[in-house]
Amino acid sequence: MNHTSSWKTPHNFLIVISIIVPIAFSSWMALLNNFVIEKANFDGADIGLLQSVREIPGFLAFTVIFVLMFIREQKFMLLSLGMLTLGTAITGFFPSVMGLLLTTLLMSTGFHYFETLKQSLALQWLTKEEAPEALGKFVSIGALASLLTYGALWVCLEVLQLEFKWIYLLFGGVGFALLLWIAIAFPQFDANVTQNKNLVLRKRYWLYYALTFMSGARRQIFTVFAGFLMVERFGYSAGDITLLFLANYGFNFLFAKKIGRFIGKVGERKALAFEYIGLIFVFVGYAFVETAEWAAALYIVDHLFFALALAIKTYLQKIADPADMASTAGVSFTINHIAAVVIPVTFGLIWLVSPSAVFFIGAAMAMVSLLLSLNIPAKPAAGNEVRILKWS
Repeated sequence: MNHTSSWKTPHNFLIVISIIVPIAFSSWMALLNNFVIEKANFDGADIGLLQSVREIPGFLAFTVIFVLMFIREQKFMLLSLGMLTLGTAITGFFPSVMGLLLTTLLMSTGFHYFETLKQSLALQWLTKEEAPEALGKFVSIGALASLLTYGALWVCLEVLQLEFKWIYLLFGGVGFALLLWIAIAFPQFDANVTQNKNLVLRKRYWLYYALTFMSGARRQIFTVFAGFLMVERFGYSAGDITLLFLANYGFNFLFAKKIGRFIGKVGERKALAFEYIGLIFVFVGYAFVETAEWAAALYIVDHLFFALALAIKTYLQKIADPADMASTAGVSFTINHIAAVVIPVTFGLIWLVSPSAVFFIGAAMAMVSLLLSLNIPAKPAAGNEVRILKWS
């Protein structure tokens, strides 16, 4: 690929877009539990419903392949970021169940289409050798953006004492302004391989689909119920939650690139096995935790394990046909969100009876993921996708 300016490369494009989501989505997420409890009087069932609605666009991510018949991936990604940033900006002006459901749907549609397209383009533009470390670098850069975002959030909440609606408007607006600059500054990049424009489901990708499904289930325990635990049981304020996120992303900034390099060195099987063994202990810890300090420690460790999930993406890159990346990204996000649509609302009802039961089920999910990860070969490749149950 020849480009007129040395810095206007696909790699740098991926770096810059990795900054926008932390500004918009991370601010939305950090304020959410306090906003819905303090301004909209949500209980566990309400937050479960909201989070299930938030995941519906992820469940429908496979539709990305149909939209790509009419618009190129890179342009569609920028439009998706527009929906994400605008949805965040207006969230604070609708403090009701219905208002939050609608603004969340707008924000989440943009977020999930963006994540689907980013995965597709990153796996197309990066070589197999550079992908683990580069993907880790993108996480690290996003973590730095999140650190700055959470620091600014803390100032807005604790020093300036701004209302939620103005904070949402500020951070959504900053993300949108950065998006406009990216749209103007970077050219259209071409992929090395023309992508299939139809849905692709291949039997030989079955282990990738299974790992992706379980990853979606595990993610809900963290994003929905671990955060809700902090506010409801331990009384964390919005400022406290922001500081907790600062610690999370501080660790990610320091270690995500190293984790990517670690995955490249030890392989996907060992990296994922390490993650899932750790998660079993983390979820059991959530079930028994009695103090706010230990809960915070578990929350930070839990978040750090997310970077190891990059191994699922690099596993796909090694086994998949390069022309399948866009379609498989859409399908995988849908699979990832099958559990994500169901778990928040159903587990929200379980939460009303026994919060500990939610985390014990999470530990069982981590055990299933561990067993699946052990089926990854030492050197995954097309034709060598799994150790047992090889389906052509």
